[in-house]
Parts: sequence; C-alpha cells; structure tokens
Amino acid sequence: MKDARSILDSLMGTVTQMSGGASAGGLAGKARSTWDGQSSLGKGAIAGGLLGVLLTGGGRKLLGTGLKVGGAALIGGLAYKAYEDWKAGKPATIEPGPIALPQPKGTAFLPDDRQSADDLAARLLQAMVAAAKADGHVTIEERARIDTQLASLGLGAEAQAMIAAELDAPLDAGRIAALARSEEEATEIYAASLLTVDPDGAAEKGYLAMLAARLKLPPDLVAHLHARAASLG
Repeated sequence: MKDARSILDSLMGTVTQMSGGASAGGLAGKARSTWDGQSSLGKGAIAGGLLGVLLTGGGRKLLGTGLKVGGAALIGGLAYKAYEDWKAGKPATIEPGPIALPQPKGTAFLPDDRQSADDLAARLLQAMVAAAKADGHVTIEERARIDTQLASLGLGAEAQAMIAAELDAPLDAGRIAALARSEEEATEIYAASLLTVDPDGAAEKGYLAMLAARLKLPPDLVAHLHARAASLG
C-alpha cells in the first residue's frame, strides 16, 4: 500500500505530539458527550479517529512516554531490541523509565527501500487494527462513527479500504500470523499488536497468546517483547 509507512508514522507521531497534555485534554473534552456506553474500540474511534482505534487500552500509555520517533521506527526498534537481546541469550527484564530504542535502518525491521517499507507498514497496520478488536465487537452505530472518522483523516482510498476490510473481518490470529514472511517480521507483527492492546485484559491476553503461537514465536522471545513494551513507560 503506497505511503503506508507515512500513515503509520503520522498516526503514532500524533501520540508524541499529544503527550504534553493540552491536546489530549481537548480531545477528551470533545469526546466526553458520547463516551459513555461505548465499547473500548468505539470509545477509541470517537476520541481520536484511527489513532484511537489502534491505540486502545494499554496502547494509550504511549501518550505519556515522550518518545519522539515515528510509528515504524518505534515498532521496528522495539522488535529489533527484543529480538537481538533474545538471540544474545540475555534475560527478559523490564528496565526502569523510558528506554532508548535502536533505529535498525536497513534491516528487516526497518527497510530502507520505500516499497519494502510501505509493504511492511501496511501489514503492521492490518495487524494493529485486528488487535484493536480483540476485546469485543463494534456495534452498527459505533462502526458508522468510525467510518466518519476515517473519511475525515485524509488517508486515501486504499488505506481506508484496507482498514475498513480489517474492521469487518472476523478476528483470526492465524490470518494475521500469515502476514509474516520471516521470523523478524513475525516478531514485529507481534510487537505492533502488543503495543495496540491492554496486555493485562483477559480477551487481549488470549488473542496475544494465540497470535504468538500462530507466529511460532518462542516463549522467551515473547517475554522479551513484553519486557521491552513495559519499559516504554
């Protein structure tokens, strides 16, 4: 999907811009009148367009991390760090405070080639939208609001179609796992999914466990990914 990396960067870049509090407060004020009675996915969509759809639950903790990197670099750096530590046999430990993530440019985690970068980003976006649905379904009314938000974000017809199709598709960890073309990509798809959900929620735990199994990720690598995500803040 053309410009998928730019879309991913701009969506998650919004998170860092909101970390000062003023924008987040204004966003909450606009959403307050329609906040009650919605599912978590519906709440996210009302509060922040696609950003809210993708960063439900635990993902919202990124609002306060102060990280100043784009979405592709954040996901790629986290996955790369976890993967390299796992390969080196290091213990999976949570480091205090926000961690400095490497920028693995030119690797499978953050390709230099524009087409390869867009292709990977499109699959990461697909995985994130799927993960955002892990804790429940979207009502007809909520979906209408989501579609309105998507139309206002200027993402382009291709991106909107992909996101809409993923929102409509049944939750299927096996289908998402099939997006990975290597162990590195499997690690990154899991990282993107992990950053999207509340990893302590019962439904989300179940989805992440199934996704890890379908991706054939070793348990100790999964432990490194959770430790790195927890170290974000």
